[in-house]
Amino acid sequence: MFAARAGAAHVVGVDMSNIIDQAQKIIEANGFKDKITLVKGKVEEVELPVKEFDIIISEWMGYFLLYESMLDTVLLARDKWLKKEGGLLFPDVCTMYLAAIEDGDYKEEKIGYWDNVYGFDYSCIKEVALREPLVDTVDLKAVVTKPFAFKRIDLSTAKKEDLAFEAPFKLKATRNDFIHAFIGWFDTEFSCLHVPLSFSTGPHARYTHWKQTVFYTRDTIAVSENEEIEGSIKVSPNARNNRDLDIVIKYQHNGSSGSTSETLEFQMCVSQL
Repeated sequence: MFAARAGAAHVVGVDMSNIIDQAQKIIEANGFKDKITLVKGKVEEVELPVKEFDIIISEWMGYFLLYESMLDTVLLARDKWLKKEGGLLFPDVCTMYLAAIEDGDYKEEKIGYWDNVYGFDYSCIKEVALREPLVDTVDLKAVVTKPFAFKRIDLSTAKKEDLAFEAPFKLKATRNDFIHAFIGWFDTEFSCLHVPLSFSTGPHARYTHWKQTVFYTRDTIAVSENEEIEGSIKVSPNARNNRDLDIVIKYQHNGSSGSTSETLEFQMCVSQL
């Protein structure tokens, strides 16, 4: 309705859920029956009344950008219906970031809790808990390193294969502290507007429902100011459910307090979130 009110000649919306029936009533109640057409079904299967579009708008972003993401569907819609010359995608660029945080108290509450559950030893659950990323709001004061941009996705050129990747990272400590976890977030851009717009889901920005994603380490990393943690992050859709994410973080740190290295495996899935 925003697009129709802004002057679009015609708007076509696609959704496979039953909420589209209520959306149709809302469209009619607001006087847009002749300007908006809703089509129920999967993008992969539907036939649309318009064969080519000037603009595709989709809020496809998930936690950690790619969890439960619909980006592969957006790319399919782009290739099927977006004008080859001058067609626009909103949003059109996303950048993923990583940093490291001090989070000893919360880590003890979430992970250490299993050592003594009402007097019983549940420590075998700790490994399961460590594999589950935590989606939560992180206080900026907890961030111990500078952020590192490890992945940029340009929707105008991205391919489905680009959504499974491995990227290096290097995090520089901004103070002497202990590190208990890595955190991830993303920025989203509407770069092709006359006045470009963007927003961030990072700990430095205003709250969003995406929050940040926390990946706890097994070991505690002692860092001094300007020391670096180097590593790689691998992100790929889960083989059984491509809306879930498998994430592997490898890191090493050689600092004044000693050396630490780990390979951490995580899975973001519906049953956890």
